[in-house]
Amino acid sequence: MNLPNNIALTAKKVLNAEAEAIARLADFIDEEFENCVKAILQLKGRVVVTGIGKSANIAQKIVATLNSTGTPALFMHAADAIHGDLGMIQPDDFVICISKSGNTPEIKVLVPLLKRKGSKLAALVCSTDSYLAQSADFVLNANVEREACPHNLAPTTSTTASLALGDALAVSLLEARGFSSSDFATLHPGGSLGKRLYLKVEDIYTQNEAPSVKEDATLKEIIIEISSKRLGATAVVKKDSEELVGIITDGDLRRMLNKYEAIQAITATDIMTPAPLTVEPDCYAAEAMAIMQDKSITQLIVTKSGKFEGFVHLHDLLKEGLV
Repeated sequence: MNLPNNIALTAKKVLNAEAEAIARLADFIDEEFENCVKAILQLKGRVVVTGIGKSANIAQKIVATLNSTGTPALFMHAADAIHGDLGMIQPDDFVICISKSGNTPEIKVLVPLLKRKGSKLAALVCSTDSYLAQSADFVLNANVEREACPHNLAPTTSTTASLALGDALAVSLLEARGFSSSDFATLHPGGSLGKRLYLKVEDIYTQNEAPSVKEDATLKEIIIEISSKRLGATAVVKKDSEELVGIITDGDLRRMLNKYEAIQAITATDIMTPAPLTVEPDCYAAEAMAIMQDKSITQLIVTKSGKFEGFVHLHDLLKEGLV
């Protein structure tokens, strides 16, 4: 086999062709697209997305995106539909049929059956003159000039355009519903994505030791507290309360040895960093992680109304998979 010497050039041509095709889709977002979104918003049933071949693969991804952004959706393979799966569609459902040509035999059989069900039908097609487009209540125009395949045969640009138009539909519905990040979190509780959206500092810091010393603590007391609690730092609080006044880290101790000759009389106030960075217990863990990364530190003090509560450590967040 002789390897071509223009692999990179071919890849760039494909990406440029698909990028241009997606950019052209913006010209096709019209009143019909808006009316389709409005119809889905008023829907009592579900969105059923169907297609055949590569269009079926795109349909499955669109269904996943709709479900994850607050629009209940189902996938139905167009070939299976005419062999029993049509039973999943109810009169209050909304069907989106994806087809490049809009004229495949399976689609021509399926469309009259869908119309008989009484469901609204949107055609996501490349050809607005096709049987499917002419039969639909709404037409989502995903027209492309040609495929990225050099023979203009393999579905490439057309499937990318259909996928992008499906994303545009899903996000339009998301924004129209006022779907928030907290709504998103309820649908994505698993994995690092879900944790970024729901895990809070209060879910983590209570598992750690809470090293603290009074502001007049001796050097010996400070070292014992840091060493025994194994977080590499201790909070410094007022003598008569738990109000936070500073933090002492391992680094502060090393710098202290370089700064002072006589260390016997040193207290926490002499070596602490005053007014340290803190987070509240109800702060999202992802926000705490962002602060640590921005400031190049490995721990944050947790306070509530200015009073010391504990520590959240970078290792805690790494263990939760937030990076």
